[in-house]
Amino acid sequence: MSNDEAFADAYRAHYWAVSRFVARRLGDGGEAAEVEEVVADVFAIVWRRRDEIPEAPLPWLYGVARNCLANTVRGLGRRRRLLHRLGHHEVAVRRQIVDSPDSERPGSWVHDALAQLSPADQEALRLTAWEELNLDELAVALGCSRSAAAMRLHRARRRLRREIDRMQMTVSLRFDPSAREGGADHA
Repeated sequence: MSNDEAFADAYRAHYWAVSRFVARRLGDGGEAAEVEEVVADVFAIVWRRRDEIPEAPLPWLYGVARNCLANTVRGLGRRRRLLHRLGHHEVAVRRQIVDSPDSERPGSWVHDALAQLSPADQEALRLTAWEELNLDELAVALGCSRSAAAMRLHRARRRLRREIDRMQMTVSLRFDPSAREGGADHA
């Protein structure tokens, strides 16, 4: 298969997976145009590097997308800081968001716990959970060895478990006054 055919196959097979990957990482702050722009950057880079496309390209594409996202996020951050310094904060965030009392989504506590982790831990967990990469694919996406990827994933999972346990403890203390006083038999 030629390099051009490898690119065409990778594009057809994985365009939507890469788009979803980018959209999830840009989150609520990501406009559809920004997602499309990052995905276009990803495939422009892949076109230039089409002689490097591996046999199983998706993890490699995620690695390219991660780098493109890092550049985009840095650029968005610079833009927002500049607009904030200019006194146009509403323009920087493009809208004002007011949470309604019922805005809590089921499972949002997982996102809250994940948000407490380092970006590197978040990425390792997202690549395995959201993108369903196995350990070998995770290593390719992160650009490291299989053993380094396994260690990163293990540590990220351990830190997430600790954060979830901490959140559960906070909730139980908030709703169980006897837990703060040393138990119900404390008299």
